[in-house]
Amino acid sequence: MMNPELWTLPLALAGGAALGLFFFGGLKWTLARALGAPAAGLWLAASMLLRMAVTLAGFWLAGGGDWLRLLLCLGGFVAVRVAYARGAAPEAGHA
Repeated sequence: MMNPELWTLPLALAGGAALGLFFFGGLKWTLARALGAPAAGLWLAASMLLRMAVTLAGFWLAGGGDWLRLLLCLGGFVAVRVAYARGAAPEAGHA
């Protein structure tokens, strides 16, 4: 029979990816809105505080006091970060 805690590991990875999508998607959305806003600094500061609060709370919930789940959550978050960075990088040789 399967360990009851084992099924939480893929959920931690998926939770980290969801947190990454929220964090970096929110950053992309904020930058698009702040560039034309009269109070761009306020947009950026408020967005950063909200994104950090939600992300840290998500890590705390997904980790649940287990270092392996926290590590998998971080792995999902970093995977989304890498995907966003690759999607935003300009193509080599296209000037």
